[in-house]
Amino acid sequence: MKTIILLIMLLSVRIISAQNLSDYLETAAKNNPELASKFSEYNASLQIVPQVKALPDPQISFGYFILPVETRTGPQQAKISASQFFPWFGTLKAKEDAAIQSAKAKYETFKQAKSKLFFNVRNSYYTLYYIKKSIKITQENLEILNSFKQLASVKVEVGKASATDELRIDMEIAELENKLALLKDVFYSEQVKFNNLLNAEKETSIKISEISDTDTFKVDKIAVLDSIKANNHDLKTLGLTLQSLNFLKTAARKEGLPKFSVGVDYTFIGTGGNNFAGADAFLAPKIGISIPLNRKKYKAKVSEVQFRQDAVKAKKQNAENLLETAFETSFKNFKDAERRIKLYNRQFNIAKQALRLLENEYAVSSVGFEEILRMERKALNYNLETEKAKADREKAKAEIYFLTGK
Repeated sequence: MKTIILLIMLLSVRIISAQNLSDYLETAAKNNPELASKFSEYNASLQIVPQVKALPDPQISFGYFILPVETRTGPQQAKISASQFFPWFGTLKAKEDAAIQSAKAKYETFKQAKSKLFFNVRNSYYTLYYIKKSIKITQENLEILNSFKQLASVKVEVGKASATDELRIDMEIAELENKLALLKDVFYSEQVKFNNLLNAEKETSIKISEISDTDTFKVDKIAVLDSIKANNHDLKTLGLTLQSLNFLKTAARKEGLPKFSVGVDYTFIGTGGNNFAGADAFLAPKIGISIPLNRKKYKAKVSEVQFRQDAVKAKKQNAENLLETAFETSFKNFKDAERRIKLYNRQFNIAKQALRLLENEYAVSSVGFEEILRMERKALNYNLETEKAKADREKAKAEIYFLTGK
């Protein structure tokens, strides 16, 4: 019994802990198939390192003399040759270093994919937050309109209001009900998108936490721009790619230098006509050299790497410019959202006060009903805009995190 109770408690803790954004991010990191694909590509790039630093395979050949060559000690019957080629000094090391930097670049690509995934999860999460709040606020306003309808019905019955008041409310209610149905459809669509990011079942319910009106997130523009240049995974990938190309250029130059080979020949000797017993002859080691005479080929290899370096440098500069522009946009959106939160909070409170006053006036007279509906729409809009501003602020923060590689 104690074991069952303990198991229930552990399950309860797991369910509760899995109902906040950080846990959703952890789940996405573990389960997202695209992220798994990027990590496999990184692991594949690691396997290139031992390939490029290895020497060429040794060559072993066997020859049989159809017409044996007679020697003093007997006829030569067969020969085995073994040789090993060696590239110019440092060639393999340069290729290994290039492969290592390329693998590091692949890892930064994986980290960029993870950072992008986290941004998408956060973005979808805050979209769900806003839609859920919109559903709740719309439902609350429908309840308010229904109470208005009851009040208008009573006033119509006693002849203190026009029947058009009821019709106006019916129209407002119909519009809100239609909007509510659309919001629920949109929520389900976004829920499917969110669960797909987590590689979870599309029907899995999502726990959405409240967003506070206040915010302690401070942005130092200079510090953030420095962080982007130092930590952004796209820029790191391009930087490591440049390093890899530097090593490849060194390797390309060295490939244009001579290659050496060393080897030995072993000859089998048969019994000769002079009745000498055959003795195998171990010949002296041999040394060979491969001279790269086609200079255009090797110059083209070096030029190819140089052009690739120029392309990556330009791409890196362009990426820095685009990231700075993206940050300025995110920073602008963040500051704008902060201002809108303060504005719409204040406007919503004023609208609620005005609405209460109008309700009191309508309760004792037959005028002001259109103004009530107008003010109700304003209060609804301000309430929705406040929640949208909160979601927009969090999305802007998420993008800043993404740009800085966090």
